[in-house]
Amino acid sequence: MEERFALLIDSDNVSAKYIKPILDELSKYGNVTYKRIYGDWTRTQSSSWKEVLLQNSITPIQQFSYTYGKNATDSAMIIDAMDMLYTNELEGFCLVSSDSDFTKLASRLRESGRMVIGMGESKTPVPFRKACDIFTELELLLEDSGGAASASVPACTCTSVSSQSGEGGEQKNSRKNGEVTGAVPKSQIEESVVKIIMENQNNDKKTGLGELGSRLVKLYPDFDVRRYGYSLLSKFLEAFPRLKLTQEGSQITVSVSADKSRKEMVEEYILQLIISAGKQGISLGTLGNRIRSRFGDFNVRDYGYSQFKRYIQSFEIVRIYDDGEQAWAIYVGQR
Repeated sequence: MEERFALLIDSDNVSAKYIKPILDELSKYGNVTYKRIYGDWTRTQSSSWKEVLLQNSITPIQQFSYTYGKNATDSAMIIDAMDMLYTNELEGFCLVSSDSDFTKLASRLRESGRMVIGMGESKTPVPFRKACDIFTELELLLEDSGGAASASVPACTCTSVSSQSGEGGEQKNSRKNGEVTGAVPKSQIEESVVKIIMENQNNDKKTGLGELGSRLVKLYPDFDVRRYGYSLLSKFLEAFPRLKLTQEGSQITVSVSADKSRKEMVEEYILQLIISAGKQGISLGTLGNRIRSRFGDFNVRDYGYSQFKRYIQSFEIVRIYDDGEQAWAIYVGQR
């Protein structure tokens, strides 16, 4: 039997253009038995909602603004949510708002054993994101529904969809360097994945792609591979040099790459950066930042050196040049 969800939308903080992507995304989790949207429908600004509500069978709940400039929908939406919690057999709630005022509501619903899916724009404050079991940015849903290459393939954010495999690749990404402001750094994601894999190995257990997707969402409720420009969790993880994906039938398992040691991967990456920099070389400051970005826990003392400069000097095919302001690493070839 499908799990039943209540969809509650704060119209004061959500645009009508997001409705179809919201319903499509929520359909992955279960059956939406309640669809309600809260706002002051006497205002002319609410006219854009009329056709959307009729087409999607969403019930508008009238809430007058008693004080100018105040969001009057909050209390009505919270009261309805608590009524549903105690009088209906619902497995979860989807709260759609970019307002942190619903943080306590999300926490209260989770305390009662209900799943809480949050949806809001990228400006949504961190407290509300963290209070939800899963949080998805509306801009990402809109991009998917707008004809993205793999819009019909769900992002891996729960067990049932995380185990899917197939061609996906990267989606067009307007964000600089593939990172999004406020998103969990890739290096941190990689470290978390490695930790999960090692924990399972200690218990003689393999790590499935579905399990990783579920645990990453539990660690970071707003984790979504679409924030990094990918449509599939498998493609996202394949980009990490420390991870290896293996498919056996319909099952995909993830392990720590055994063909190269950590030290070998770090050294290979360092040489790659220095060689690609060409004759002008790369400053040690930039080189250090790049290494820490890829290998978040990098510490030169782990390699037997007290100074980063000394460590780079240990590479036979690299020369250090100091111009008086900063030191540069330059590739000089085989000696």
